[in-house]
Amino acid sequence: MFPDFRLLDVETSGARIRVRMGGEGPPLLLLHGYPQTHVLWHKVAERLKGEFTIVCADLRGYGDSDKPPTDAEHAPYSKRAMAQDMVEVMRALGHERFFIGAHDRGARVAHRLALDHAERVIRLATLDIAPTREMYAHTTDAFARAYWHWFFLIQPAPFPERMIGADAEAFWRKKCGSGSAGMTPFAPEALAHYLRCFADPAAIHGSCEDYRAAATIDIRHDDEDGGRKLEPPLLALWGANGIIGKCFDPLALWRERAQDVRGRALPGGHYLAEEVPDLVAAEFRAFFGEAA
Repeated sequence: MFPDFRLLDVETSGARIRVRMGGEGPPLLLLHGYPQTHVLWHKVAERLKGEFTIVCADLRGYGDSDKPPTDAEHAPYSKRAMAQDMVEVMRALGHERFFIGAHDRGARVAHRLALDHAERVIRLATLDIAPTREMYAHTTDAFARAYWHWFFLIQPAPFPERMIGADAEAFWRKKCGSGSAGMTPFAPEALAHYLRCFADPAAIHGSCEDYRAAATIDIRHDDEDGGRKLEPPLLALWGANGIIGKCFDPLALWRERAQDVRGRALPGGHYLAEEVPDLVAAEFRAFFGEAA
């Protein structure tokens, strides 16, 4: 995976972040979701490396990045802290302004990054999410059944950590293999990487803290914004076979939170970057290319 890409670590003020970088052209930061790592972008990165300088990063708490100690407010795993990591990573690599493409949890980090650091973000694309606060506020029975992990992972430590740690691989396969495409999106080498990283008890704990922060301090930060909307243009893509479009109106919810929103469903499930990489790459190429 990632031929001709460099693997490096970048020290930020809050964590050491594992980064994969390659390609040439305008800078594009790619962020992953739960319970994966930057490797989920291996198919898309290969398709875009001739047009963009691609930076794929493991979020703090995930993959081979640091898993900092937490606190009672879960502040070290707030999206604000995770976003600050990425601003510092991109600055260290020489990129003051950049595009972002982000999936799942990484898209929540990207949302906060574009709010806190609007001057850094040229354009933002999200894969298969609606805004966190609105998803909690509009939770239905159907959503809760499909996204059961949202409500399990936020339970106080160490309950979820202990349950997951009893068989981390079985949990990963249940969580990621329950989507519309089953386990088919995951290349064997990518799957081996995900399972290795998720076997680390620190990664299990760090990723639980990500969700605990989302249900508490992240919503408080959202409320403190006072209705301020994202300034950078936003492309929202979601899976036609997934849950987001069935339980929410993604474009309507994003338009409550951003000034310039476009998007559509793609013919896939939750793991679009691995299920339909040609389509994701084409959407990114067209959207980011308008401003490149």
